[in-house]
Amino acid sequence: MEKQKVALVLSSGGARGMAHIGVIEELEKAGFEISSIAGSSIGSVVGGIYAAGKLKEFAEWVKELHKLDVYKLLDFNVSKSGFIKGDKVFKELGKFIPDSDIENLSVPFVAVAVDIIQRKDVAFTRGSLFQAIRSSIAIPGVIVPNKVDGTNLVDGGVSEPVPIDFVKRTPGDILVVVDLNAPFSYVTPESYHNNLKKKEQQYEILAKKIRRKLGLPKKLDSKDNLRFGYYDILYSSFTLMQERLSQRTLSLHKPDILIQIPRSACKTFEFYRASELIEAGRSGFIRKYKKWTEEKNPISKTV
Repeated sequence: MEKQKVALVLSSGGARGMAHIGVIEELEKAGFEISSIAGSSIGSVVGGIYAAGKLKEFAEWVKELHKLDVYKLLDFNVSKSGFIKGDKVFKELGKFIPDSDIENLSVPFVAVAVDIIQRKDVAFTRGSLFQAIRSSIAIPGVIVPNKVDGTNLVDGGVSEPVPIDFVKRTPGDILVVVDLNAPFSYVTPESYHNNLKKKEQQYEILAKKIRRKLGLPKKLDSKDNLRFGYYDILYSSFTLMQERLSQRTLSLHKPDILIQIPRSACKTFEFYRASELIEAGRSGFIRKYKKWTEEKNPISKTV
């Protein structure tokens, strides 16, 4: 039988994007064919690497990262446009994922960024995969914008955190969307529940090191919600914006299968929790896939 084709949309959301890996793995396990992909920010990273045929290698690499490894990949920069250059991680990825032209990838792919000078979306469908991804992940105020053709490009999540309008559709396909900015509470996958507290403590140690190196204020005191530091304000504002934009986009479109990961699942740079987040994506897809199959075949509910 011919496989069911899927137009896959992968949202922005920092390290929560590792959940995209779990979704893709389960899609393939369930017998779907991913016929096109659109991604913003981390969605462009995972989607582009999958289209390049290197998702397995990327997943193995990211699952081995510890908190200190993540810290070493953050190439700090003294600049008004962002305190992370964003080049070091691409040098590391280039060791096992060669750059490719998007038009030559095995799956039609688009990465979404934003031109802050012309105030418009930029959809990369041709040219360097790495340049497209680098542009799409440039979080304003955090990662230095990527300069392409004389203009500055920033994170696609600024205007299109769930880039449904950009994915290529084909007759008979279904729309599968992974939203990493859902407003509900996060429930840790059972297999990782016992390690969560330890992981959170490790993150706090990493966060303190970053703040000390950058000379930023100490972490927000939960007992005094007026004591925000620079990064606290930036992170809270950007994630709230993405949550609201995502809700608006999803209210206008009706995906056949919608997998949602709450934005409370983790913070932007908690990539050392990759195994847990991959499992969150996997279990999220399994739940929604079961519901979808039951709706398509109501008889199966009663069998």
